Amino acid sequence: MFRREKGLWELREGLSSRIGELDALLHAERDRGGAQPDPEREALVARAFEELEGARETLRHSHRRRQPAAHLAVAQAHYDTAHSLMLRLVPLERIGAMLPGLLAFVREHLTVSDERRVQTEQIALSVLAGGVLDEAQRQILVDATSVARQAHLKENLRVRSFTQIVYGISGVLAVVVVLVAVVGALAPRMVPLCFEPQGVGVVCATGSAPAESRLPGQDVDDVFAEVASRWDYAVVLFVGMVAAAIAAAASLRRIRGSSTPYNVPVALAMLKLPTGALTAVLGLLLMRGEFVPGLQSLDSSAQIIAWAVIFGYAQQLFTRFVDTQAQTVLNSVGGPSATPAKQPKEPQVPPS
Repeated sequence: MFRREKGLWELREGLSSRIGELDALLHAERDRGGAQPDPEREALVARAFEELEGARETLRHSHRRRQPAAHLAVAQAHYDTAHSLMLRLVPLERIGAMLPGLLAFVREHLTVSDERRVQTEQIALSVLAGGVLDEAQRQILVDATSVARQAHLKENLRVRSFTQIVYGISGVLAVVVVLVAVVGALAPRMVPLCFEPQGVGVVCATGSAPAESRLPGQDVDDVFAEVASRWDYAVVLFVGMVAAAIAAAASLRRIRGSSTPYNVPVALAMLKLPTGALTAVLGLLLMRGEFVPGLQSLDSSAQIIAWAVIFGYAQQLFTRFVDTQAQTVLNSVGGPSATPAKQPKEPQVPPS
């Protein structure tokens, strides 16, 4: 039974095409073998085909993996292993032709001080000067490329972990929002979102009562209980969420896209919505408790809603730290927009 494809379809098809290309290269390399059987070579070729088949199986729609985009990382790991095996099989002159691509990949994902990167750059300089590759240098290149691929996988898994954490926190906050709305609807008199401006009477989020309606000696909390509506909290939560959605749309301009299958900007936007709803309620409760001098008496329901908009948008003061961390995580993934620490540098010249 086929399941809906999860993750970026473009990445899946791109990986599928690379698998097909590598499969063709491996078939050509297998057919190039000499007349005398070589058990070691045959074992490497067989294992490479097994890894490619594992990659294909993982990418099929009928796979059992339910974690969004996780199958792409698994298929990529199978493909990388098959590619490393292919590097051990091809003639050394073909390794020399692949050297620029291998060097670029190693530079993207290994630090300047990594000894494997240093040796790869030295080999590249040697070949550029007319040197001939040997088997020892092949092993160095294969090892450096394998480690760079592991680093690349860890970078993507770091993005995945961050995205899952953000989605988890968003889910918890969404549950809290629902609970607040339910409690506010079932017990609107418990903590009413109401104010008592002088000469106006009692003002709540969705209703009000003139000062003349208050009986002599009647406690203000009793008046709040009469005017409070079960819709007060729901309206404030909704308004705060709308304001947070606008803030989320505005904040996306600072987050660059990612080629990873994990949608970080959407996760950040999902976090802002329940946060804005809660900050709208908490902000009004702080005003009702006279936490902000001079702002404890709102004159109308419209003012209460307006302040709910302000407090809902103000969630950006808290979530901007998450935005900054998200950008840091995205920058850690090697590529054209990598951090300055990973920008390509001139190859290090070996000591004479």
